[in-house]
Amino acid sequence: MSRFSRLPALLLAFALSWLALPSASAAQTQMVSVAVKSLNMRTGPGQRYDTHWTVSKGYPFKVIGRKGDWLHVSDFEGDKAWVFRPMTSKTPHRVVKAQVANLRRAPGTRSPVVKRAGYGDVLRTLERRGEWLKVQHEGGTTGWVQRRLTWGW
Repeated sequence: MSRFSRLPALLLAFALSWLALPSASAAQTQMVSVAVKSLNMRTGPGQRYDTHWTVSKGYPFKVIGRKGDWLHVSDFEGDKAWVFRPMTSKTPHRVVKAQVANLRRAPGTRSPVVKRAGYGDVLRTLERRGEWLKVQHEGGTTGWVQRRLTWGW
């Protein structure tokens, strides 16, 4: 068999492997969470820039840009700021985007409520089961919450 007779098979294999790759936007979506007790959200990539606001440990962000050791991030409300990358982590967290999110003993709306989380509360993601997430509230309570009531990963 000549090397040219194998060419169509190689091209087909290459094309199929290319289609299996995630899209560029999906591959570039990165999430981080705050790894320190309090993190300054700055107007630009450096300490000389003003602080917009501060957030506490675990708060999740979507990375939308980079400049050196600085990350340009967006939160669940669409607010954007710059954070120092070494003060972030890959530990998955979510933030409550509903006015109230019930944390339940088990996944399901019939399960008893163990805690009510409010808008902006930070939840550590422990497990995923369909549309339900097992989380730990920043106050320590563990329970299950509907994914649609939160934002993050």
